[in-house]
Amino acid sequence: MALFGRGRPGPRLAPELDDAPLGRVLKSVATARGVGPQDLAIAQVERLLRETGDDWDRRSHRVGVLAHAAPSLARHWRERRPHDPDALVLAAWAELAADPWQALALSRAAAQARPEDPTPWVGALAAVRLLGRPSAEVLPVWAEIRARDPWHREAHLQALGYLSPEEQGSHSALRDFLDDITALMPPDAPAACLPLTAAVRQYHRDLDGGGIVRWGRAATGPSRTSHASWTRPRPSGRFPVVSAMPPPSRTWGSSPTPSSARDASRRPAPPSRRSTGW
Repeated sequence: MALFGRGRPGPRLAPELDDAPLGRVLKSVATARGVGPQDLAIAQVERLLRETGDDWDRRSHRVGVLAHAAPSLARHWRERRPHDPDALVLAAWAELAADPWQALALSRAAAQARPEDPTPWVGALAAVRLLGRPSAEVLPVWAEIRARDPWHREAHLQALGYLSPEEQGSHSALRDFLDDITALMPPDAPAACLPLTAAVRQYHRDLDGGGIVRWGRAATGPSRTSHASWTRPRPSGRFPVVSAMPPPSRTWGSSPTPSSARDASRRPAPPSRRSTGW
């Protein structure tokens, strides 16, 4: 399930999909009123996320659904357990729509609490996407996710949105991204749905533009994020230093990305048909 939606509403599916344990917890969360029921709901959420283990695809689905269904409960749990990795990552995802800056800070704390978990980095990717940050600040986050879970479903959906012409990319960037991903992706990878998702989004994009055109004939235009410039970045283990962050977030590590580096990331690079790391 996507962290946040853009555009038209989707079909009415149960948010838990086929995850019956998640569905039971959602019912408990929906009826939690008062201190006692909330404590019981938090205990159920905690047990559910603990039982998920290192099934990263299921973990991101559960965290995303719970964060959307109970943001206040997520905040309450974090206040009670400020160093718990599950409480931190749930609170980070719950803050995405309201405060992406806070979501970044909480994602950093969650990543430190459980370094092997890609879920905080996926939350950070959603946050920098919401903030419209340049690729120089997004690529390091993408590298950290790929180092932990190369075919993470939600991460690939976020990348698909970031590289779209409505955001920081173009039609040509999307095509190159999909070509490289599908050439390498195993058939049973969690992100195997990506080409179909891209086709559906393009169909609606064409409808919104007044008609249906073939994918290969869509107007490309200049790309603000050249796909060819996304060479395989190495994970640094550090969260991105966002140059426009408020003062408290500047304590995250190295100095902000110089403007010259940001400008360089926007320059089109020579075309390449190799897998680029996106």
